[in-house]
Amino acid sequence: MPENKVFDEKTRRKLEQVMLISSRARAGAMKGERRSTKRGTSIEFADYRNYTRGDDLRRLDWNVYARLQRPYIKLLEDEEDLAVHILLDISASMDWPQDEGSFDENKFVYARRLAAGLAYTSLTTNDRLMLVAISDTGAESFGPARGRARGIAMLDFIGKLRPRGVTDLNTVLSDYALRASRPGLLFVISDMFSPTGHMDGIRALMSKGYEVVMLHVLSPDEVNPALNGDLRLIDVETNTAQEVTVDASMRELYALRLNTWRDDIRLDILRRGGHYLFAETSTAWEKLILQDMRRLGLLK
Repeated sequence: MPENKVFDEKTRRKLEQVMLISSRARAGAMKGERRSTKRGTSIEFADYRNYTRGDDLRRLDWNVYARLQRPYIKLLEDEEDLAVHILLDISASMDWPQDEGSFDENKFVYARRLAAGLAYTSLTTNDRLMLVAISDTGAESFGPARGRARGIAMLDFIGKLRPRGVTDLNTVLSDYALRASRPGLLFVISDMFSPTGHMDGIRALMSKGYEVVMLHVLSPDEVNPALNGDLRLIDVETNTAQEVTVDASMRELYALRLNTWRDDIRLDILRRGGHYLFAETSTAWEKLILQDMRRLGLLK
């Protein structure tokens, strides 16, 4: 997915002018581009840490480097960074619809664009980014990374991802909660087609201090399928077939169960202090970031 397929200049400029914020996750003590919410802070020296790729070279302490021959970054007390985690579902069910005329409405294409937009915003404000593609075939990760200079590498990573397998959200989210070293603002981008559900994984993340944002993505033909008659439906993840007869009453029942399913997910997450956003892939992906997340207080 080349960079020019993700951002036009107008969208890029908008993403560069905003900042992801967290009201619940603990921010770090490292230098970022956000003002601290703590009272009584100043621009006084706080500590040192090892230099990592993407850090602002102006923060290097050259006197320490001359003595120790190792690069260290000076930490100040007036600003702090945020750990941003983006978990992108790359299961086979995300690759839908598959006809060429619906490319922009393909869930996987849409989800990658969402992930790229969030990651770009995070890198622009020098937050600590961790981007992970999740499925039962194993996680692929980019990061931790910070700094706008990592933007091309981030887009290259996302562009090489391919949908495959199944994603058991309870398993992968619980595993991430155990493995990840620094809690922060965590986005899950998924169609939520998980065989065992999701709430055990969500609870595991929240118990570790993450502020969880669920971005629920479905295609228009999943929300309102144009099906009729006797059909043989095949699960794209398991290849399991199911014979069904679709008529007006069946479509009405489907719509009712779909809305109930979405409402249950939303209420489960909201009750536990998380955030939930639903998007059909016919909606502009940048709207979800620039408008809907601002409305929820996740962007400024």
